[in-house]
This record gives sequence, structure tokens and C-alpha cells, in this order.
Amino acid sequence: MIKGYAGRILEVDLGDESFAFAALDEETARLYIGGKGYGTRLLYDRTSAGVDPLGPDNPLIFATGPLNGSVAPQSNRFAVVCKSPLTGGIGNAACGGSFAFGLKKAGIDVLVVSGRAKRRLRLRIDGDADAVEFLDATDLWGQGTYDTQKRLPKGHYHAVIGPAGENLVLYAGIVSNERIAGRTGVGAVMGSKLLKAVSVRGSRKLDMEDPKKFKEYTKEVRKLFEEHPVMGESLKRFGTGAIVNTTNARNILPTRNFKYGHFDDAMTISGEWMEDHELKGVKTSCIHCPVTCGRDVEVEGKGVVKGPEYETLALLGSNLEIGDLKKVSEWNYHADDMGMDTISLGASLGFAMELSERGMFQTPLAFGSPAGVSEMILDVAHRRGIGNDLADGVRRMAEKHGGHDFAMHVKGLELSAYDPRGSYAQGVEYATTNRGGCHVQGASMYLESTGPLTINPQNLKLKAELPVIQQNLACAINSMVLCIFTTYGMIPKAVHNMSPNSFVHRALSTVLENSGPVFTRAMRMKGKPMMWFEKWLTYITGETFSGGHLQEIGERIFNLERMYNLREGLTGADDTLPPRMLHEPTFRDQTSGHPLDQLLPRYYKNRGWSAEGVPSQKTLDRLQVRV
Repeated sequence: MIKGYAGRILEVDLGDESFAFAALDEETARLYIGGKGYGTRLLYDRTSAGVDPLGPDNPLIFATGPLNGSVAPQSNRFAVVCKSPLTGGIGNAACGGSFAFGLKKAGIDVLVVSGRAKRRLRLRIDGDADAVEFLDATDLWGQGTYDTQKRLPKGHYHAVIGPAGENLVLYAGIVSNERIAGRTGVGAVMGSKLLKAVSVRGSRKLDMEDPKKFKEYTKEVRKLFEEHPVMGESLKRFGTGAIVNTTNARNILPTRNFKYGHFDDAMTISGEWMEDHELKGVKTSCIHCPVTCGRDVEVEGKGVVKGPEYETLALLGSNLEIGDLKKVSEWNYHADDMGMDTISLGASLGFAMELSERGMFQTPLAFGSPAGVSEMILDVAHRRGIGNDLADGVRRMAEKHGGHDFAMHVKGLELSAYDPRGSYAQGVEYATTNRGGCHVQGASMYLESTGPLTINPQNLKLKAELPVIQQNLACAINSMVLCIFTTYGMIPKAVHNMSPNSFVHRALSTVLENSGPVFTRAMRMKGKPMMWFEKWLTYITGETFSGGHLQEIGERIFNLERMYNLREGLTGADDTLPPRMLHEPTFRDQTSGHPLDQLLPRYYKNRGWSAEGVPSQKTLDRLQVRV
């Protein structure tokens, strides 16, 4: 077995309360690394078209990668893969916390949970004894994620759901510590199986090819992160909330259900405001991560709790026209405790507000008013009253109440907090990403409009090429499984320190913007490992990984996801943006919205897909994608 892997898959059948260990397939590991990639391969092979996402035949797959279990910064995350109950297509989410570290300590690369329990259960896994206990979880049912984890056994690493997962809220997530695998409804799948929690322990060590080089180089990377303007300064000081003022200045901060891109009170929900007024002196991180992007704030009646991150600040703040950080922090706490994705939650609340404003759906909610929001979040989690409608997400609400033109989702997944009318490559990424309207499956906006070296976000240059490269890289990153923030360090400190008005900065931006096919070829070149994640993989596994290798692996994963979606009935017609994004301008010089119709054919061509968005057999053969 390649180094870096435990070499084992744990198969658990909840229906008959049985389990078995199986060997990890080495060829699949070479082709897909692990994490999301390995999980997608298993999901494709083990399910048939049309499987019920909330039925017993939809497996819930927890997958780690070869970097998990090490002390590499930002490396201890796990991926969850299943068919999404929210979109009907590929479902996946990633999570920090400590559960991935626990799985590898238990000698488990992948945990596959199948079937449906006959009673409410929790699992306790002892990797050293190769034992799995199926324990009654009646006493935990109905408990929030915070209390649930407090009541689970010490010395274990946990993954749990809250009431939202139990009640099959279609955007429920799975929580480890204070982090959440939030997107696509993986928590609802766990709840449908009557599985409340998984606890794991073990004492196995990660086997590396070159532990000495890994250790020495990891010290260098930690120093690099500590000195980097993003990893060691803005993220460490302000958390992801530092992005609020950036997106607001660029007119891409979701405001009033994405009607606008600018919010006058943005400063009062920003990371800078949190630092000055709300931070309780504690900054937190996932296990072995030096970045400490987590914030602690105080919520009345709850004490000091985890504070909101950028997506939450935007979707539960500016998107609802709420500039009160205390309120957003309170709502973030409720969402985390209930086990819900704050992106989909905020989008659903904003959509309900606009429907109500237009007289299409009667609710007590209104833009600019915090009244009733806390109660509604709890109603959503428990599917009470009109909260039952919001629990199904924006697409289903639009099908029931109307409002398709301003329903902010792609493929059923609610948009994250970057308005694509001011970030064209990000819009292409939203439209084409397999799990739906998500930014962390590529993050094109960072090179286009929010990072230190940006291109013109509103012309057509590089806007079809950049999403392909970014999506491929994100697939590889999510299969290691690493935090997407590790890619922020790829732009060196010197570029961050340049004046945006300097000749050198303008020249670099111009060269990047006009690179086109050259950019694509350069990113796909195979050679020696350059980036830290490439070197970590190489030192751990003994295999050579360069940027070109990761592009190929990521492209393979992306195309397999695409074939899964096609099998489930999604087509090129689903590669679109909400009508509001396509037709309503938010900039003075715009006559319409995002020019997706001009960019999508170029994107398909770059992917080696047909005009209908179907991967060619030549592309699948080149990538060794078996379907």
C-alpha cells in the first residue's frame, strides 16, 4: 500500500448492525487520492441511477486522505460524500474539527455507512480493537450539536448531527467540534439513517515515506504561513470576516436577497468590527492549524461561543439587510447548534423575505428587521409551521410559491456570498460546479476580484479558463483532504505588498488576464513538486506530485462527478445562474447581468465536453474515468 494510507475501509450496515473491514483499493487511491475523489468513485460504483437520497440505499461516506493524521497545517479535514437530498445530484461537504485525525488514528481511511437503523443509534469505533459498538441514542435525540458532543465519551473524536439532521432539513450538516460539513444536506442523509453520532478512537501512527523531510519542511511551511499577509495576518487577526469590506467595496456583497452588491452597514458586520467590539480574546483553529481563523464571541444566554465566518456574516447579515453583529452571532450559534448550513439558511430566509414583501408567501419576516429570525431558525430545524417550507431550500420554495426569477440557487444549492455580476469567472464556476452554487469548489473570485493580484472581473478574458483550473485544483485539495485556505498562500508575500497602482502590479495583472491558453498549459505541466501540498504528498506517499499531476487528478474527479450528475438526470440546461444574476445589472455600465451565454461554450470546449455539456469519450479515456 502507498504510504500515508491506513489501507482500510470500514463498512458499517446500520440495518443489521454489522460491520467489516475491507482493504483500500490502491489503484483507486492512485487515481483519486482519497477524500472527495475516493468517495465519489465509491458512490458512483455502489449506487444505481435514481436512488432515494433519504433512503437506505444511499451510502454516507466519510473519507480521509493521505495528509490526514499528520501535523501538516490545515490538513485534518474529512470529506462526506453521498447523493444530495437538496440537489438530487452529487452531494459532498468538507469539515475541519478533529474527526479526520481520529479516523486515521483508528487506522481507517474511509468509513462507509449504509442501510437504515431500526432504532436511534450512535456508533463507537475502537480502531485498536477493530471493534464497532451500536449504541442506543434515544437520550441524545433532540439534543443540539454542542450538548451532544459534551455527552459523548472522552478520549474519542466525534461527528454528530443536530435536530436539523434528525428532522431531515435538506441543508442539514454534520458537525465535528465547532466545524460543520454544511453543504448539500449530508446531515439529512445521516438523520435519515437514524444515526446521531459517530465516535472514534485509536493509537495508530501515520506511515510516511520520508518522515524526516516531511518534518523539516513542515517547519518551513509553518514559518511561511506565520509571515504570510493572508495566513499570518488578515485571517489570523480578523478571520474570514475580513472579506466583508473587500466584497462590499467591489459591489459583490449579497444584499437584500442578492438584489444589490453593496450594503451601507457592512462595516458593522465585518471582521474588523468583530475584532474591535465583539471578540472575546480567543481565536481558534482546527487541529494542528496555525492560522486560527475562528473567532469567539459572546451570545446572550449562551456565553462565549464560536463567532460567524464570512459566508454567515453575508448571508445572515447583509443579505437580510441586518447590520447587527450581535444578532448575526446569535443566529450563527442557533444554526451551528441545530446543525444547519448557514449559507442555505440565509438564502432561504432572504428568499422568504422577498416572497413575503411581494405578497407571494405570508411570513413574519422582513428585510432590515431581526424580529422573528431566531424563532424561525429554530422552526426550520424542527420543521414547525412555515419553517417546514424553508427547510426544503430555495428551489422547492420557488416551485411551491413562485419567485423563480429571484430564487438564488444553482442546481438546487443556494449561492454563496459572492455576487457573480461583479466576478464573471466566479459566475461560470457557480453555473458549472457539480454540487451547485458553491465557491469552495474553485474560488475563482480570489484570482479575479478579491485577492491581491486581480484581473478585470467584468471582461471575458480568462473567464472560461480560470474556473476549469480552479475547479480541478479544488477537487485535488478536497481529496487530500486540505483546507482551501492553503491555496491562498500560493500568491507570495511580495505581490501582497505591491501597490495596486504600481507599474509592476498592473503589468502582472495584465499578463495574467491575457494569458488564456498559455495559463492553462502552464498550470497543467508536470514536473517537480513546488507548492507545500505537493511536497507533503510526495514526502508522505513516495509518489511524485506536481501541480500538473494535481490538475489531472482533479480533472478526473470533476468529470466523474459530472458523469454522476448526468446519470441522475442533470443536464447542460442546469449549468445556469438565477435569472436575477443574468438580467438585472448592479453596475452603472452594465445593461444586463452576467454574460454566461458567451462564456459557457468556451468553458465546455476547454473541458473537452460537447456543446450540451457532456464529456467526450476521448476526455474520459484520457482521464481514465470508468463509467
